[in-house]
Amino acid sequence: MVDPDLLEILVCPETKQSVVPADPELLDRINASMAQGQVMNRGGHQVEEPLSEALVRSDGRLLYPVRDGIPVMLLDEAIPLDT
Repeated sequence: MVDPDLLEILVCPETKQSVVPADPELLDRINASMAQGQVMNRGGHQVEEPLSEALVRSDGRLLYPVRDGIPVMLLDEAIPLDT
């Protein structure tokens, strides 16, 4: 789980919008799409590793994975979301 103090200062590197933890329903939907090979990150690579945690940009357009409790705040690793 992302440290709450860290979460308060994290922002999207592109827009500087805040990020919030992804809800379980969104993670389930993304993981189901991954299992079908339908998830690409902004870098153009297929995402295959299921997510147990992620952060969503406040406008709901990008999802940043959290791996081993560490937010991956790189634009190429971000997953575009359908809004």
